[in-house]
Amino acid sequence: MTNIWDTLNQPVTISGLELQNRFVLAPMTREQSPGGIPTKKVTEYYQRRAGSLGMIITEGTYIDHPTAGVSDRVPRLDSTGAESGWRDVIAAVHAQGAAIFPQLWHVGCVRRAGALPFPDAPVFTPSGLSLGGKVIAEEPSLEEIDRVIDAFARSAVTAKSWGFDGVEIHGAHGYLLDQFFWKVTNRRSDKYCGSLEARTQMSIDVVQEIRHRVGPDFPIQFRFSQWKAGRWDEHIAENPGELERILRPLSDAGVDIFHPSTRRFWQPAFAQSDLTLAGWTKRITEKPTILVGHVGVNTAFRSDTPSDSVPADALERLFEQQEFDLLAIGRALLADPQWVEKMIGGREDVITPYTKDSENIYY
Repeated sequence: MTNIWDTLNQPVTISGLELQNRFVLAPMTREQSPGGIPTKKVTEYYQRRAGSLGMIITEGTYIDHPTAGVSDRVPRLDSTGAESGWRDVIAAVHAQGAAIFPQLWHVGCVRRAGALPFPDAPVFTPSGLSLGGKVIAEEPSLEEIDRVIDAFARSAVTAKSWGFDGVEIHGAHGYLLDQFFWKVTNRRSDKYCGSLEARTQMSIDVVQEIRHRVGPDFPIQFRFSQWKAGRWDEHIAENPGELERILRPLSDAGVDIFHPSTRRFWQPAFAQSDLTLAGWTKRITEKPTILVGHVGVNTAFRSDTPSDSVPADALERLFEQQEFDLLAIGRALLADPQWVEKMIGGREDVITPYTKDSENIYY
């Protein structure tokens, strides 16, 4: 496996952005920012990992809308005091040679009434439904949806002004934009529901508004998934044709890089083809694509059961088949900030392995 690590450890230009290698820190919620403001500890966390990476995608960061979040310890992109903390993070990451993108996040129906940081804000979800299809809120009006789209765009503009290198839009895992994709949570009777294209329209509008405000040279990433948390077998696309009906409009709207989130990166996305979800995404959009899921760990995300063994040649084979451009690593880097350096140096025997206890470590 040494050869593939050396190959990925070469400089590359992605969407006009020069990266020192193809390794990416996957976004992982840490809840270490009291009041939504990144602390010195947050700066040190990212700085410690940045030197061996080409890009850092931050933990999910709430957009500038009161309905976006569920915790007052998740960082925000708004005018409530987070700027200084984020500027420290950005400077520290850049000093290590890595690029950094914030992940723009709205949790949608995952939020409960009364949740912090804005307990008086309502729950905002496409049709007022939970992930289980139960009524938990009022269906938002088109005007209310426009205000959320505006919040995504304003937060992207804020990110650019503070010095971030691009933004990632969180459209995965059962959160707000994914709730618009999914029939269970989107039962509207307007332009945002009906066909696959209509259920994609909310994400298209977000991408287009961000692109309009940040200009042509600020990279936009889009993260999506088939699964939702706790609903691992759900799909927004049942076949490659349906996936194309979702991704091509997003690509045309202004997405530069796609980040398809999977729990096992090597598994085929659909029957009758060996292509992974990243492979299909790259084939459909011809845009740079990030591969993620299970790199460096022995269990799938949110599982205690050892997973199927990763094929020994999986990464090398998928890279040679041009199924991905960047490789995102999450839990392995959480447990061992030097994981990439040790893999490149052939020092796998001294890697600190990921365990569930690693989730509680913040260093």
